[in-house]
Parts: sequence; structure tokens; C-alpha cells
Amino acid sequence: MIPVPSDGPGAGLRVVLAEDAVLLREGLIGLLDRFGHRVVAAVGDAEALRAAVEEHRPDIVVTDVRMPPGQSDEGLRAAVALRQRWPGLPVLVLSQYVQRSYAAELLDSGDGSAVGYLLKDRVGQVAEFLEAVAGVAAGGTVVDPEVVRLLLRRRRDPLERLTPREREVLGLMAEGRSNASICRELVVSEAAVGKHIGNILAKLDLPPAVESHRRVLAVLEFLRS
Repeated sequence: MIPVPSDGPGAGLRVVLAEDAVLLREGLIGLLDRFGHRVVAAVGDAEALRAAVEEHRPDIVVTDVRMPPGQSDEGLRAAVALRQRWPGLPVLVLSQYVQRSYAAELLDSGDGSAVGYLLKDRVGQVAEFLEAVAGVAAGGTVVDPEVVRLLLRRRRDPLERLTPREREVLGLMAEGRSNASICRELVVSEAAVGKHIGNILAKLDLPPAVESHRRVLAVLEFLRS
């Protein structure tokens, strides 16, 4: 865990908060402050999150998943990178989404302690959120049951979410076929093939990257199944 200067006996936690929605960010600052914690930095993008942790060495990081500039998984990727740089850094993800590829990596990081993943719309009470913050900061693991369910489903069969046609397209991709070749094989338009491939990449939760690299990752998932 990152060493943190103590503010004295009974002092609250020093928090770095990353949330790009301004009203929610300000609301969380007020909530944490009201219950004795101190937000030492509140930022709205992943790069600022990394810099804030570097500067402040907080007791815990509370972060969203989707942030500028890409609004995909920048916050979660930053959290994974921070845990790699500072093993044991307490991180609580508070999001509307389960980004499975990086969520699994985050929850597997270190020995799985001092980490949490909550879904915003399933946090029913303020006390539940505050208990999660305190629990993760103390080295515990707090994970929404829905997150666990989705991660377990993906580990059972990452291809189960694909339609029969999408599995067929992925099989042809695994043979090294180009989009044009897949069009001829299935007697469909290139736009239809492009849509199927986009759905495949999204359903496999492959991180945004160079398109050819994502195709390779999708094929690897197919070959593992």
C-alpha cells in the first residue's frame, strides 16, 4: 500500500476521486467530506487521475470507468495501471457499466485485496457506499453480485453471447478470411459483415485498439472456446 502521512488518530481517509460528471463528482465530494473523509483531488479524466495519485499518495482511489477522451474504459485502465505501479493501492470502481476485460484484471491484481467494483444504479443507500469505501481502504474486497455474475459468465464461455451468424463470421475470421471473402462466402453485403464484426468485438468486450489487433484477439477467444 502507498505510504500516506497520517492526519492523526481517528482521521478520515484521503481520497482521490475520478469522475467526469461534474454534478456527481461534486456530490461525492460533499458526501465524503460530510462523513469525515477528505478528497485531496477530484479529477475528470484518466491522465489527471494518474497524476493526482502520483502527487497525493491517497488512502483510496474512487473512480468511474468511462472518461474522456474516449469515453470507453480509460478510468478502469488507469486503475489497473495504478495497481501495477503501486501494488495494494486501494481502488474502488463506481460505475454504470461492467467493462469485463479490465474488471477481471483489476479484481485479479495483487492478491485481490483492497479492491472494489460497484454499479452506481445498484447502490441503494449512502451507508452502503461509505462502508464499501472504508472496507476497500482497509484491505477488503467489495464487489457487486451483478459484476461477479457477468465475470463468471464470461469465463465459462466468452462466445455464448454471440448469435449463430456472428459465430459463423468469427469462424471465417479465424480462417484468415478478409471481409470481402466473408461477404462472398455468406452471400451478404460488406456492410452486414462489418456490422457483425463490430457486434462480435463489442460482445467479447475487447478493448479499443487498432482494428486488426482486435480481430486477432477475437480469433484467439474463438480458438480458446
